[in-house]
Amino acid sequence: MPRELISNQLQTHKTLSRLFASLADRYILDAMPNTPSRIFAVGRGVNPVLIKKFVELTGKDYPRICYLPTASGDSAEMISWWNNLGAELKFEPYVQKLFISTFDQPQGFDEILLNMDAIYVGGGNTVNMLAIWREHGIDQILKEAASSGILLGGGSAGGICWFEGGLTDSRPKVLTPMKALGWLKGSFAPHYLSEPGRRTYFHQYILEGSLADGYGCDETVGLLFENDELMQAYGSTADAQAFYVHNEDGKILETPIDVRM
Repeated sequence: MPRELISNQLQTHKTLSRLFASLADRYILDAMPNTPSRIFAVGRGVNPVLIKKFVELTGKDYPRICYLPTASGDSAEMISWWNNLGAELKFEPYVQKLFISTFDQPQGFDEILLNMDAIYVGGGNTVNMLAIWREHGIDQILKEAASSGILLGGGSAGGICWFEGGLTDSRPKVLTPMKALGWLKGSFAPHYLSEPGRRTYFHQYILEGSLADGYGCDETVGLLFENDELMQAYGSTADAQAFYVHNEDGKILETPIDVRM
């Protein structure tokens, strides 16, 4: 067979393979719900009281919970903290790092994550985290996890990522708006009352239209969503606060959210 014909056939085969792979991915995503079943978005990633609530929300005595430390660059300190927390809060801790080598991990990301009872996303740089997730297909795996009933959640970056957008400190100079996964409607601002500028910039970007109306969540609050609906807010302190922040005829209104201890 002429070399040119072989080359053309190989090129056609590669093109069809890419097309079928793309169609398969689209079919999987279309077959899933538009929003995950349950998400617990927390105003700060390191809050043992709210992580204890997260453990309870699995409904299991000793659940398997995987920590995704991508936003912190797979911080060894945060991984050690998570593993120690497992013994304290009575869950089986797993960690899925993404800064790895082929030779470090024989199992696929999906084989590990889809075998969990819950997945908790740590804080750090949200912009970088989402870029890495998309490159590795973690976003699609998490969507499949949610559709199969696996509880999802996280704090700070791990709270922002599920919404249409959020207020992030992932870039230089000032807090900025960012697009996120879009599984939950609206936007999310963690550390809402605890860190300077969070509240002010969140108001500004909602008024400008850079962010949709959304949730200002302080570090001591976790918001539980079921199928895109806020079901309950849980607090770790008596003064825990969260708000639904919205643009009403060019003015910002903050509607307090009832927080349960």
